[in-house]
Order: sequence, then C-alpha cells, then structure tokens
Amino acid sequence: MKLTFAAPNGVYYNKAEVRQVDVPSQSGAFGILANHVPTLAVLSPGVVTMAWLNNSTCSLSPVGSITVNDDSSVQVLAEEAVPVEQLDTAACRDTLQWAQAQVSKGGSEEEKTEALIALQTAEALVKACEG
Repeated sequence: MKLTFAAPNGVYYNKAEVRQVDVPSQSGAFGILANHVPTLAVLSPGVVTMAWLNNSTCSLSPVGSITVNDDSSVQVLAEEAVPVEQLDTAACRDTLQWAQAQVSKGGSEEEKTEALIALQTAEALVKACEG
C-alpha cells in the first residue's frame, strides 16, 4: 500500500510502498494493512511505525491525523513530526519533569487541560526515546 507522510517542515514519504503502518490514535492504537477499512483518526502523541516491504521499520513521532482510503493508500498529516532517532532523550525527560510540575500546580480548567496535553505528549516522547 502507498503511504504519504507530511508535516509543515517537509514531506517524509510520498506514496512510499509499505507493508504495514502502526499508529496511536485517540480511540486506541491500531495497525493498517492493505485493504484496511477506510478510516479517519486523530493521532495521539506517540510513535507511528512503518514496516517496509523488506521488513525493515522506521518510526516517527507525530501529532496530527491519519486517513486510510478505499484504494488502500494511507495519509498522515502531521502538525509536527520528528524521526525518533533525532529525539534528544535528556530534553524529552526535562520536558516530562516540567509537564509533571505543571499538572501538579493546577490552575484554571484551561491551564489544567494544557498541562495534561503537555504531560501526555512528554510521556510519549520519553517512551519513544527509550524504545
């Protein structure tokens, strides 16, 4: 099946042939194979893993949405994406500590919501770093 993966900072893949795509979504993680039912999902912070036809894999950490089309093509439209190997583990851990402090601090409902989103994202980044 063909995968297109794009973000504002560039197109990572354009109609690349893949065997499988595994994604974290707001409704739960799922794997996509050829002839998957058409789907639209919002990605959760985490790692999208692509399995190539030669069985090698590659992972990106995006935030955005994914569509699976009736022709078995898959599009990931990321607001932001970083190849996992480019993540800075120490910086991700620092961000996690900061986010945990923000959640503990409390504040208005808006501040609490923003802190929880930051915490969820930071936890996913640290998990991605640790593989």
